[in-house]
Amino acid sequence: MAARFATDPAQSRGRFHAEPESPLRTAFARDRDRLIHSTAFRRLRYKTQVFVAPDGDHFRVRLTHSLEVAQIARSIARVLELDEDLAEVVALAHDLGHPPFGHSGEDALGRAMHPYGGFDHNGHAIRIVTLLESRTPAYDGLNLSWEVLEGLAKHNGPVANPGWALSTHEALWPLELFSWPGLEAQVAALSDDIAYNAHDLDDGLRAGLLDLDEVCAAVPLVDAIWRDVKARWPNEQRKRALRPQLIRDLIGVLVESLLSETRRLLAEAAPQSADEVRMSGRALVGFTPATLAEIAPLRSHLMQAMYTHPSVKQLRQPAEQVVEQLFLALEARPGELPERWRERLANEGDDSIWRGRTIGDYVAGMTDRFAIREHRRLTGACPMPDEFIF
Repeated sequence: MAARFATDPAQSRGRFHAEPESPLRTAFARDRDRLIHSTAFRRLRYKTQVFVAPDGDHFRVRLTHSLEVAQIARSIARVLELDEDLAEVVALAHDLGHPPFGHSGEDALGRAMHPYGGFDHNGHAIRIVTLLESRTPAYDGLNLSWEVLEGLAKHNGPVANPGWALSTHEALWPLELFSWPGLEAQVAALSDDIAYNAHDLDDGLRAGLLDLDEVCAAVPLVDAIWRDVKARWPNEQRKRALRPQLIRDLIGVLVESLLSETRRLLAEAAPQSADEVRMSGRALVGFTPATLAEIAPLRSHLMQAMYTHPSVKQLRQPAEQVVEQLFLALEARPGELPERWRERLANEGDDSIWRGRTIGDYVAGMTDRFAIREHRRLTGACPMPDEFIF
């Protein structure tokens, strides 16, 4: 039984291109399956999460991160009696628009595309699923349900100043960017927070960028969980054996906090439908104030000790150079684009804005390793260290 405030797939606002419904799957389950079979989703395997994707087999990349977010989101949605498929598909797709090299690549592509309106990975995710990813000659894009597109566009909340990509879609099929999304998208957004806080800690410890004793000294929440783990296994001396339990317990603490606070918020707001959730004027999924205060030192420590660690920072500038120089090379020589991308340019004639945005679409879709190879092919050199050159 779904809660009254859950999003009901049978009451979906539909798809941009009308299609008969599946006799086997709900609309949102069908959307999830379409996403999983997409090329853009597979490319997440070789896109940076924190570490450049080829650097180490055991670290998270965009694909594994997205799978972990989806697992957390689906579990939370089940407990709250929301639509699990909708929470899962928004979680799986939430990072779909990231260019190669993560935030470094996004910063570089934003600068390169400044004359054409800039770049935003959230808006680009909408372009992927509505325009660029084609699996049938019947239409461009994946033709996902309105609720999935809404969740992708505003899972972090209302969008006051949409960029050109979101604005273009809004003019075509409005997603009501001024309002909050359904609860499933809100769950996906905070599942992302849970996943990256816990798993970046795990990856940082594995890589040796973080020291567990230093983390515990700086983050009381982690210290308390670590003490509890050691107390439950007093004879286990190997930190490497206990550390996965620390990460598991941290996820559990954050999930329980979210469930507790979300139940309180829902009881207070008492929404009777998904539309009432959208018009509530505030988030109805959240962590308790105490947990928010406890998470802050963890985020701060990850920023200081991991995200800005010299071994991570040293790749930022060359990664940005790869993306920015790739864009400029293709802008100067659009004939180097693959055939289908040259056809897209030809269809619009000599329109400089269209050309810049089309090249941006192409570069944004690249994996880390393909971007490195293409940069080397087009420029004859590569600023990345030798171990990243294929």
